[in-house]
Amino acid sequence: MSNEFELTAESRSDTGKGASRRLRRLHGRVPAIIYGGHADPVMISLETRELKKALETEAFYSHILTLKLDGKKQQAVLRDLQRDPARGFPIHADFMRVEAGHEITMTVPLHYTNEEACIGVKKQGGEIHHNISEVEISCLPKHLPEYIEVDMSAVELDQVLHLSDIKLPTGVTLTQLAYGEDHDQPIVAVHTPKVRASEDDEDEDGQEDAAEKDGGKGEEKPSED
Repeated sequence: MSNEFELTAESRSDTGKGASRRLRRLHGRVPAIIYGGHADPVMISLETRELKKALETEAFYSHILTLKLDGKKQQAVLRDLQRDPARGFPIHADFMRVEAGHEITMTVPLHYTNEEACIGVKKQGGEIHHNISEVEISCLPKHLPEYIEVDMSAVELDQVLHLSDIKLPTGVTLTQLAYGEDHDQPIVAVHTPKVRASEDDEDEDGQEDAAEKDGGKGEEKPSED
């Protein structure tokens, strides 16, 4: 993993909505909690500016983080983030401690690569349709990937890739596949563009209309005698 994230946290004793609002408004800090492992949950706070900067990087959401809490470092992952619905800034965060020998379950993004070289697009005139942008995985902390690549170069027109087609990094499993084949959902496909399909339909309709009109012109009117 190329990125390293370290955040400085402080323990807090005041709880409740009023205390959280004061923390954000007067002290420029975001209330949070860290839990899991063999230690009790601890109420903490983070500097708003530092957290906002970290959140700008995609890898932060699926990365082993270092929280420096009251001088001691702890390994953790971000489990939940609440944002202000109007302005989008963080208002609360949940972190879960990680231990080297225990598997964790995380959601990581999918990166679709080589789309410009995709056979179904470049040579067969298709269009790529993404079904999902992230997947839930299970692995040891040391195997946690920032993202998982899906190579699109060999995908042909009308081909659909499923979860089971993803080439996973060492030590990583997809949690959905543990529930059986019914959960092997499609992730991406290459289809004929809808615009082209509708244009073809219009052309066919136009040809039928023209044929009907031509046929009408060629008919002889019955004699009135």
